[in-house]
Amino acid sequence: MGIAELQVSSVEEADGAGGVCIVRCIGGIARTGQLYAAAGSRLVLRRIEWYGRESAFLDAAHSAKVHLSGAIVPLLGQFQVISSIPVAALSLTDAEFWLADGTPPAKAQDLHTLRALGNTRMQDDRLPQGERIRWARVQLAAIERMGLAPLVAAIDAAQVRACLIRYLGPEPDRGGGDGLRDPAGLCCFVLDRTGIGPDRALRDGRVWRDLEPERILHLRRLKLLTASLEAARPHLADDHPLAATVDAWRRVRRQLP
Repeated sequence: MGIAELQVSSVEEADGAGGVCIVRCIGGIARTGQLYAAAGSRLVLRRIEWYGRESAFLDAAHSAKVHLSGAIVPLLGQFQVISSIPVAALSLTDAEFWLADGTPPAKAQDLHTLRALGNTRMQDDRLPQGERIRWARVQLAAIERMGLAPLVAAIDAAQVRACLIRYLGPEPDRGGGDGLRDPAGLCCFVLDRTGIGPDRALRDGRVWRDLEPERILHLRRLKLLTASLEAARPHLADDHPLAATVDAWRRVRRQLP
């Protein structure tokens, strides 16, 4: 969790969205995608040019041209030091700012760390409900950017939504919210990503030991994906259009590897 420090030598060009600076790394290792603090404002290190070449990092005692995003860039002064903020120490607003910038972090582990942080905060019942929901969105944004296989990403995203329903209760989507706590919305999300119906999954599940490893892995992932239906089903009426299919998948899960 080392902190990188960059000392500004000059601001080459800048506008309200960011700019280009010459900096010297005076501590730690600066990496693209890092979030930096400067006089109470936030910056994201978007690009490093070292001796005319693009680099993913800049270590101590070296200087480089860097591209920064953030409204404060035009106000940076000579010799001003900006310090990185470790991902594990991000506040909610910092995490949202960092994700909104969209610059991929040089260390893929940063997204895993952010996802774990979001999960911890989402489960913290000392926080206001609104903050816990925002941390859930942080998790979902991190999952989306992790480059996971589609079904794996769907499993993780469904689990986040299922946890919200369990922790904070359901909130049916009536057009005014984001639907994260909508039981029917979660069911649709899961069912749309199974790729097959429960009858086909049941047939495969009964003979899964005879299937190829890739197919067995797929069935295991379907079992994990459909586990999130358990959080939603108690909030669906028995005559709901999705209820029969959801119940079928709940029965099928017992036959999957």
